[in-house]
Amino acid sequence: MRARLALLISQTDCELREVKLAAKPQAMLAASPKGTVPVLVLPDGRVIDESLEIMRWCLSRHDPEGWLERDDPAMIATNDGAFKHHLDRYKYPERHGSDAGEHRAAGLNLLHQWDERLQGQANLLGDQRGLADMAIMPFVRQFAETDRTWFDAQPLPRLQAWLQGHLASPLFAAAMVRHTPWKEDDPIVVFGSH
Repeated sequence: MRARLALLISQTDCELREVKLAAKPQAMLAASPKGTVPVLVLPDGRVIDESLEIMRWCLSRHDPEGWLERDDPAMIATNDGAFKHHLDRYKYPERHGSDAGEHRAAGLNLLHQWDERLQGQANLLGDQRGLADMAIMPFVRQFAETDRTWFDAQPLPRLQAWLQGHLASPLFAAAMVRHTPWKEDDPIVVFGSH
């Protein structure tokens, strides 16, 4: 999701190949043997297979809203490390053999910190959305959707408003368009600024 957000905002057109991870196409595995998404194959053949790296690459080429000015590598690292660890174990306790409640509580502690960051401003690093917001928001969304009634009842007023604002944005709506999983002979679907 966050790679798509950066592709869209940077007006980077690309060939979109939606994949079903249960049936990974050989072309995807050839490009990135680790078999995870997203995978961006650049025109020169280089491969970027980490969403945050894709975001930074797109924005380094064209950053019309100045997202790179509102970056916080430490906050994003906390999101990608500790928060994602707790999110996965809260959302999929059977897969991880975890106590969902324990990991929900640990994730909530981090959400409280981000709620505090939003005091007096619309986004994590000021009034304008930036890289930190767009790198973190999809994970907060997943956490919220695991039990939306519970999430909405938590004392996180600023974070809840921040999340709702991003979910209601035209950018998020464009990124969320579902595509049919790609097959080897399918026509090319252009994704981006078109």
